[in-house]
Amino acid sequence: MSSENLKAIFKAYDVRGEVDSQLNKDIVKKTGRAFADWLPNKGIVAVGHDMRPSSPRFAKAIIEGLTKQGLDVWDIGQVTTDMVYFAVGKNDLAGGVMITASHNPAQFNGIKICARGAQAVGIESGLADIRDLVLKNEFKPVSTVGKAIKKDVTIDWVNFVLSFIDTNKLLPLRVAIDAGNGMAGKIFPEIEPYLPFDVTEMFFELDGTFPNHEANPQKTETLNELVSTIKKGRLDGGIAFDGDGDRAFLVDELGKVLSGSAMTAMLAEYFIEKHPGSKIVHGLTSSNSVADIIKLHGGQPIRSKTGHSFIKKVMREVDAPFGGEASGHFYFRDNWYADSGLIAALIGLYILSTSDKRLSQLRTQYEHYAMLPETNFEIADKEAAIARLKKAFAHGEHDFLDGLSVDFDDGSWFNVRPSNTEPVLRLNAEAKTKKQLNELVTKVTKVITS
Repeated sequence: MSSENLKAIFKAYDVRGEVDSQLNKDIVKKTGRAFADWLPNKGIVAVGHDMRPSSPRFAKAIIEGLTKQGLDVWDIGQVTTDMVYFAVGKNDLAGGVMITASHNPAQFNGIKICARGAQAVGIESGLADIRDLVLKNEFKPVSTVGKAIKKDVTIDWVNFVLSFIDTNKLLPLRVAIDAGNGMAGKIFPEIEPYLPFDVTEMFFELDGTFPNHEANPQKTETLNELVSTIKKGRLDGGIAFDGDGDRAFLVDELGKVLSGSAMTAMLAEYFIEKHPGSKIVHGLTSSNSVADIIKLHGGQPIRSKTGHSFIKKVMREVDAPFGGEASGHFYFRDNWYADSGLIAALIGLYILSTSDKRLSQLRTQYEHYAMLPETNFEIADKEAAIARLKKAFAHGEHDFLDGLSVDFDDGSWFNVRPSNTEPVLRLNAEAKTKKQLNELVTKVTKVITS
């Protein structure tokens, strides 16, 4: 096990790599031992896993590592990632582990880790320390090994999710749900009996080889069959989940996906109505529409670096009831500040159900500008490219909260963020019109690639 391999798979927010060639049972078990030794508050750890072929054996390995270091484990089985967060937060457990590679293709797997209170463990908040312990391969001696017991948190989870809305106010909808053969296919049927919705289930069979399409709703090509089903059935809309169920995107009755920014704005309005004057956290790559909506309804927009560990940290600091990112991650104070695709999707359907508008009409309230979806550029010297951008756009207002953001007097802006693990620059941009956006993106791209 080389340090280069470990650095490659221990990423900014989780562990992720190709099965066997990068991530194997030995590394997973040692990660469990290292997590146990690192964990600030000792106690029970919840372990869950997704439907990938390697996930059961990796879950067994992580449990072996944890118990070998003296910790007791709740094995909560095959679940969505947000159910691990729930198990940890609701039961005040010492930590949690989810075996999943989220939306990545079938040949990948990974490990998501949280501490007490479902607090994120990323590279800057403990994951680097855990990685170094794995590399040293030296673990604390213990006198007694821990025990693993099986727990089912499904019923508690469903009741908890339903508590975010008033089910008595729901009106009938006809919707399609695309689980992408991921974990939402197991959990969503558990909540359907409580909803007055006619649901068309799509790809609910659990299959970690993803035989129908990649479980990544950010890629529009993965939504073709969902869009077709909505249009042919003249449905009210649909939802697409990612592989581990912690992200969800709404699709309107015309087959158009609501952006992460539009959903952030829509849910922000919902939570400000519940908590007047509250602070709402949004990732800095979100549309300006998000801050506009928050201010319009009397809330206070709080800008944050992108990434779940940053969003959750800021939400805790300002006591925000809700936070959202353009990537489709949505966070809830009453969910221990953790993200949940199911909670976000349910609130979105509730808003649609209780309104007198179609989803295509609702979305116009939250999408005011032309926005570029996040675009990656392979750049060997990222710092040099950012330096060129600073010089070329010196007339704009510069901000360095996360990479380089440049705002212009006409309301347009762009942000470039270097990847932590790859020779990649990530570009986001927005303008008042499509023409302005195209002109800005052309100029920025030319500087990046020159």
